[in-house]
Amino acid sequence: MTEVITTALVVLTLVLVGALVLLWRLYNDSVRRTDAAMAMVEGERERAAQHQRALHRWEVAFSSVTGRGELGEQVLVETARALGLREGLHFSVQADLAGGGAAKPDLVLNVGGGRQVPVDAKASLAVWMEAAETDDAGERAEALRVHVRNIRSRAADLAGKGYQRWADAIYGTIMFVPSDAAVVSAMDTDPNLLPWLLDRRIFLCGPTGFAVLASAALFAATERTLAEDVEAVRGQAAKAHRAATGAVDAVNLSSTHLQRFLSARRRELDALESFRSAAQPLTEAAASPTPVPGIRRAEELTVGGVTNEGDEVDRLES
Repeated sequence: MTEVITTALVVLTLVLVGALVLLWRLYNDSVRRTDAAMAMVEGERERAAQHQRALHRWEVAFSSVTGRGELGEQVLVETARALGLREGLHFSVQADLAGGGAAKPDLVLNVGGGRQVPVDAKASLAVWMEAAETDDAGERAEALRVHVRNIRSRAADLAGKGYQRWADAIYGTIMFVPSDAAVVSAMDTDPNLLPWLLDRRIFLCGPTGFAVLASAALFAATERTLAEDVEAVRGQAAKAHRAATGAVDAVNLSSTHLQRFLSARRRELDALESFRSAAQPLTEAAASPTPVPGIRRAEELTVGGVTNEGDEVDRLES
């Protein structure tokens, strides 16, 4: 009986020890899972904080003139480059038109012939983004009205700067907005916005409208360059023609003088021959042992058996 009780106690003890070991393993596993879950939660919190900081930076950028200018200018320059325009040739960034910083638009299109088109990219999109994100119709309408007021305010500032005095290609300024939807929303909200802008020589456009204007400017600049190249080639051809005419006239004049010289030379030789013949009796009367030398004709002047002067005389006389 005692042995049975002892055996039962031993078995019960072993079972309890096994249960404790199993519970300890389960506890450790749960602790590891909890730590992993906490790490994931902390990671999500950090990512959310990063997104919040980035959103705050965007909000600050869109709410300030400097930030709007940097963002709008970046989109503007990338759009120009995507169209094939080259900086320094077809457009310039932050060009000082008047000197001293009085007229310094974000971008200036060069259309050739010294003409330029100023482009401003500081329009605000913060309120329009609020209108696009809200689901409340009243809030959206109010945000769009504020969006239109912001565009009018920026347009009034641009009109006061008078960029067209130094960049007179279109006698106005392009007001670039980095979203076509923002332009359409403003026009739909205020039907009088477009004529109001045109009265102040402000041309509101998004990336698509700017692409059309930039392509037209690129075409105009290319046409002017081709015309200037053709005119330069025409001027060079006229100069070459005048030079060739002068050279031919000079050769003709020289040939005429050479013919006259050779003709006079022949007459001189004939006169000398006549004089020699007339002096021959005097030589015989003087009983001079040395006769008067004969006159060497041009036909007798040869080099290596080839007549030079005689051939030239015959060629010129012919």
